Amino acid sequence: MSIERGQIKAIQIVGTQRSGSNLLRLILNQSPMISAHHPPHILDTFFPILEKYFPLSEDANFSSLIHDVCRLVEANPVKWEIELDREVIFDQCKKRSLIEVFKVIYESMARKDGASYWCCKSMSNARFYPQIEGEGIHPYYIHLVRDGRDVAGSFRRVLVGEKHPYHLARIWKSDYLMAKEIEKTVDPGRFMIIHYESLISNPEREVDKINKFLNVNLNSAALHYFDSKESIRTAKAGYMWRNVTKPIIRDNFGHYHEDFTPAEIEVFEGVAGDILSENGYSLQYPLNHRIFSDEELEDFEKENEKLKLDIYSEKHLNVDKKLRNERNKLLSEISGN
Repeated sequence: MSIERGQIKAIQIVGTQRSGSNLLRLILNQSPMISAHHPPHILDTFFPILEKYFPLSEDANFSSLIHDVCRLVEANPVKWEIELDREVIFDQCKKRSLIEVFKVIYESMARKDGASYWCCKSMSNARFYPQIEGEGIHPYYIHLVRDGRDVAGSFRRVLVGEKHPYHLARIWKSDYLMAKEIEKTVDPGRFMIIHYESLISNPEREVDKINKFLNVNLNSAALHYFDSKESIRTAKAGYMWRNVTKPIIRDNFGHYHEDFTPAEIEVFEGVAGDILSENGYSLQYPLNHRIFSDEELEDFEKENEKLKLDIYSEKHLNVDKKLRNERNKLLSEISGN
């Protein structure tokens, strides 16, 4: 059945990376009603360099933007099985904007899949929600929340992201508060919260909540996402997605003690303990808002940079490094740097 543009709705996952968003995406993708492919991070990549394509009213400039966005999608480490026709995308855009190109590309994939929803798990899109809403996309938002200390521990083991608990706590807290701002702004019927710990410990209950929220038909087969082609493609694209071809690990939480010293945990809680408590996560130290000295902050910065350099020497991340280097070459070419 062909799905027309006006019939396709959007789902946007918000929160912080390393919170189980690929798990959630792959579960959603099990519904024939939902097209949920690995995100190429279109908005995060192009908004900072958008002026390069101005004025978009000129056909050549708008065509150039479309072409570069398509190149980014085509270079995504987890491939989209679609041929992006630049001219067709140009013709389908009803306005000259990056948001419109983003929407048309996602809708194109949804139509190919025969789906009535497209889902984007580029969680940084929360920063652009005023533009998204302002241009007529009114997504169903799913705020995925995970214990920030486990999120930080996950970042310690992968190539991307900051590494020091101070930096990671600030990001986790900021992302959480940004999602809460969206919750305050949009219709309550378009916003739901899922805690990662609930998703893995009782996935059947959380899937039932998703069904009611989106009016879709996810069933027990959705929890066999690990057998899907999309899961296999995702796992092959890097170490940080290796678990998506395994069944849900129902006790995969509370392991941050393995990644951080007690002093580092205290730093994280000193920054974001209030948000941990708000979400029912037990603190290891009394709740306080730590004021760090300039000397401490300088030490945190030095350690953070050292840890980011050190991770590049890890051999188990060779695939991640190769794909990241290829993507960085494309980004440099697109941005002109």
